[in-house]
Amino acid sequence: MPSNSTQRRSGSGKRPQRGNPGKSPAPKTEPTATAADDDEAITDSSAVPSSEESSASEATPAKSTPAKAGAAKVGASKAGAAKAGTSKAAGASRAGSKAAPGRGGSGGGKGPGGKGPGGKGPAGKSGGGRGRQPVKVKSTGLPWGNIVLGGIVGIVALSIIGYGVWYSWDASKPFGERRSQQIEGLQNYRAKDVKWLTQNHVTGKVKYQTSPPVGGNHNGSWENCQGDVYAKQIPSEHAVHSLEHGAVWVTYNPDLPQAQIDELAKKVKGKDYMLMSPYPGLDKPISLQAWGFQLKVDNASDKRIDEFITQFRLNASVESGAACSNGLTVTGDTPQENGDADMNQNSGS
Repeated sequence: MPSNSTQRRSGSGKRPQRGNPGKSPAPKTEPTATAADDDEAITDSSAVPSSEESSASEATPAKSTPAKAGAAKVGASKAGAAKAGTSKAAGASRAGSKAAPGRGGSGGGKGPGGKGPGGKGPAGKSGGGRGRQPVKVKSTGLPWGNIVLGGIVGIVALSIIGYGVWYSWDASKPFGERRSQQIEGLQNYRAKDVKWLTQNHVTGKVKYQTSPPVGGNHNGSWENCQGDVYAKQIPSEHAVHSLEHGAVWVTYNPDLPQAQIDELAKKVKGKDYMLMSPYPGLDKPISLQAWGFQLKVDNASDKRIDEFITQFRLNASVESGAACSNGLTVTGDTPQENGDADMNQNSGS
């Protein structure tokens, strides 16, 4: 026969209930939540009552004793409190993880419930100290200073290049046809390709096509043209030879006021390849001649006089390197018949 201990260990492990004879055993009830279990649920904030526990409490028969029913109700209430505590704990955890950086201490911020130990701060902000502030990018406009400076430099560069191109084109044109030499009222006989601009040495008087003459056959001797100012008329045949060497011959009507004569003389005296003399019968008060060019003006203060001298003195020479020194200083209208006396003074004619 097995012992009592063996009986207790076999089967379901439960002791047989002792009942009063003659009474039917009390109906079995499902275990309900106890106060100890409720305390454990409240203590552990992460534990949430399962659906089995809720079903067990709801499945308790209505015939349970009043004490056990009350205990079940109390357990259910505590289980609800556990749920509420768990929800609050989870919400607080989520709120703490999503909190924005702000001022505060180490233990939270100012919320609806009052001031926390971490310091002051708006609700929802953590108290972990001052967070990193967002960097503000300052938007800048267009660099107008650099744009304007670049535009100026570009304009200057284009101007220099344009001038170089224009100058090369202008220099390629025949002398006297360049734009820099275009003076209002200027007569350019070289451009007219006249046949009488010859350079032969002749004796006696020569009939010229213009008055005063600007070129053609001439006497073998030139008139001194080192800034010489002649008070009387000089032979045209000698003066034309001076033009061939590159001189500018300034002539004026003898009736020109003395003040204007003096003003003209200032432009001539002391300047090489320049000479000046009166010219009877001149149809204008003043006339300037270079080889193949002529300009007539009314007044000695006309700015075109200086322009003419600048453009054509020496530049209009058709006998490069010929000098204006060692010439003649003959006055009157008759050329000196010395033949080719200048041939002994220079290699040109």
